[in-house]
Amino acid sequence: MTRKKFSTIRELAYYSSLGLTLALSIFIGLFLGVWLDGLFDTRPVLTLVFIGFGIAAGFRNLLMAAKRSREL
Repeated sequence: MTRKKFSTIRELAYYSSLGLTLALSIFIGLFLGVWLDGLFDTRPVLTLVFIGFGIAAGFRNLLMAAKRSREL
């Protein structure tokens, strides 16, 4: 494989994984919040806090990918 083709495939794999990382960060925040709410009996406070953290982390990854694509 040529170097340019390998680089293109690598970038394509990176950008195609963004949806998965967004969904995983939200679900990890959700499940962590639900678990901690059950542990400390603070329903739904920690669930809302951690789902907010998950959403923020997911969109941070999207913004970093957009910044990376501008540099190319």
